[in-house]
Formats: sequence, structure tokens, C-alpha cells
Amino acid sequence: MGHSINASDRPNLHPTRRCLVRTAGLVAASAALTGGSATIEPQAVAADNGTVESFWGDHQGGIITPVQSHSYFAALDLETSKRDDVIKLLRGWTAAAAHMSAGQTAAPIGIDAAKPAPDTGEALDLGVARLTVTFGFGPGLFTKEGKDRYDLAARRPPALVDLPRFNGEQLIETRTGGDLSVQACADDPQVAFHAVRQLARLAYGTAKIRWAQAGYVSRPDAEATPRNLMGFKDGTSNPSVADRRAMAKFVWVGEEGPDWMKGGSYVVARRIRIALEHWDRMKVAFQEQTIGRHKYTGAPLGSKNEFDPPDLDAKDEDGNLVIPDSAHVRLGAAASNASAQILRRPYSYNDGVDFTAERWPPWRQGMEYDAGLFFVCYQRDPRTGFIKIFDNMSKYDMLNQFVTHTGGGLFACPRGAAKDEFVGQRLFETT
Repeated sequence: MGHSINASDRPNLHPTRRCLVRTAGLVAASAALTGGSATIEPQAVAADNGTVESFWGDHQGGIITPVQSHSYFAALDLETSKRDDVIKLLRGWTAAAAHMSAGQTAAPIGIDAAKPAPDTGEALDLGVARLTVTFGFGPGLFTKEGKDRYDLAARRPPALVDLPRFNGEQLIETRTGGDLSVQACADDPQVAFHAVRQLARLAYGTAKIRWAQAGYVSRPDAEATPRNLMGFKDGTSNPSVADRRAMAKFVWVGEEGPDWMKGGSYVVARRIRIALEHWDRMKVAFQEQTIGRHKYTGAPLGSKNEFDPPDLDAKDEDGNLVIPDSAHVRLGAAASNASAQILRRPYSYNDGVDFTAERWPPWRQGMEYDAGLFFVCYQRDPRTGFIKIFDNMSKYDMLNQFVTHTGGGLFACPRGAAKDEFVGQRLFETT
């Protein structure tokens, strides 16, 4: 199982980003004196500051890892018809991700100005920033337009379904789907972007980015629940990642999955635009009725503390439900969905402003901010997780008058890799 280790305990297979800045000048000078090119080879170097989230383990990092402050998620389309090209890509991605997660460059940096750099360098001297890289496989890896692309169709897990159409969504094709997914999470936005950028470079000629989304989350301290752009606490009812039984029950694929997915999980990503201009005009009392929680404390309506369980049966003196039938909290509660639960890992996004009113129905025209929630959740089976929960919410949730799902996808995140494996290796092994 992936775990945190102190940076000083990790093996120095490649130079750290910080050390590279100190040593690059010396190596370059040496190359100039000898008249040749040089490469900074793997060597023992001073430890970088920070905490390393182990890349290797039974599960991929970035799933139950304590949430980092920044995310960069990318979906890619495969452009090759050769199975061996996909395997080569995954091998290269695994090696690069392992190095970067340890605070190192994606590959040793060569001192030769006549060649492209093996690492673009924008994360040099930034530290490891708790970087995790999580890989996923979309339905298109197995079949495309009804065809078996890489002799993998028979190994597509039943849970990797095509997401159904939900009420009210307005999915943009260029922001939806993908054959592969990569999510980098870190406590520095440039470290997260750098990781995906290096992997995209390694994919040249084999895969290209279909869509990408940056996100961020802010909290007053490590123990507090973060707030979304609507001003409400987001994630209060999440199952605890420290609860192994809950993770086994709701997050990790068990014996029902194929071997390559046991210990893996399914990720659903949804880009949700929020009509902040309209939301901001609503009375706080109306906002609280819509969400089903008090805005400032995070407590369920009728309660005083954030982590009090919502009392879905409570009524006021007039006999009305304290938490309305159409409140977001009620419709998303496990009690309303046959005990279904998912592990939410959402990030806010702000992509500036967008005045293309023709995209939106008349009652939403006048929206300015292209901002909202990049919703990410992990589950053991999306059919009994996200799909079950959101089918209910898409029909009845009061919040729907302020939000629109514009893109995203579903991906199977395979089990973690051992140090002599690449991510997803068991999917490609013949039996």
C-alpha cells in the first residue's frame, strides 16, 4: 500500500530537482573543457526537503493520499494501432512518474544544447511537493468504434461502462472521454503541471491530450474541510481514508474484478460549471435549503456541528422536513442511495471568463465566470457508486438550477505497481 516516507530515506536513483540546479553548471563547465557533451548521471546527492508519497505499492497514489492543494488532470487519445507501442508508453510513464514522485527529474538531464532536454526543467528547485501521479484506462483502450484495438476487448471489466446520459448535462465532446487518463496532484501547481507535461512529451506519436483540467483546493489547516466556490464545506460526509474496512468496501476493487484491477479503483471526473453570478444573488437561507447545510458552520440543517449526521426524518413545527426533499445533502446521502458511497476528491477550478452566451439556455445567459467544480471521485464500482447516486441527483437536486456538467469521463485505475512492474502490466500479460 502506498505510504509517505521522508525524503531522506529514499534511494537517489536520479538527481533531485534542487540538486540539479547546483550541479548543472559544474557539469556544463566540464563538458566545455573537454569539448564534448555530458549527462548528469544518477548519483548520490543531498536529500531534497519535503515528504515523498511513495509511487510503488498495492494501490496507486493519489487516491487515498491526503488531498494535495493542486491537481492537473489530462485525458489522452491513443493514436497507434500497435499494442507494443502502448506497452512501451506505459513503461516509460511508470519510470518517469516514479522518478518525479521521488522529487527527481523525469529523466537524467543531458548537457547538450543541440538536443531537446529530457526534462523541461520548470520544476527544478521546487521540491517534491507531495506529488502523486495516478493513471487510468478508458473504454477506448479496449474497444473503439466497435473494434478490438489491442486484443484487450475480452479483458474490459464489466464495471468500466459507458456513462449514461444524465438529466441536464451539456457535455462538450472535446472535454469528454479519452482512452487514458493521468492525474498529477501536488502542493505546488507547477510541480503538478510539470508531471503531466513530461508524460505528454513521452507520448508523442503514440497518444495526444484530448482535454485537460487544472484545479485547486484551499483549507485553513490540514484538519479542516475545504470550501467550494459556493462558499460551502465540501467533503464532510466522505468515508475516512484511514478506515481500511470502508476503503475495502467502497473504494478498492475486490475479488469481483479481473486480476489486474484487484486493489485498483474506478475514477469518475466531471467538469461542473457553476452559475456563480446567479448563486451570489440568492439569500443565504435559500442557499442553505438548496445544499441542506448551514453555510458557515457546515452543520446539517437542524444540527449544530459539521460532522453531525444529517437527520433526514427531522421536521419543523409545521411538519415540514428540516432538510428538504430536493436538498443536495439528502439526495447524495448513503441512506437515500441504498447505502452507496464514493470517495470524493474534488477540486475547484477557475478558467477565467466566458461570454459565449449561445452555449447556454436563455435563463443562464449573462454568465461570466468559467468556474466551478472539477469533481473527482473513486469507487469500487461506478454502477453502484457514482451512477446510482448521480442518477438520483440529476433528476431532483435543487442545485441543478445553478450547475451544468460540461465534460469528464470514467477510467479504470489499475492496482499499484511493484518496482519491477509498469502500471497496468497485468492487463497486458497473456494467460
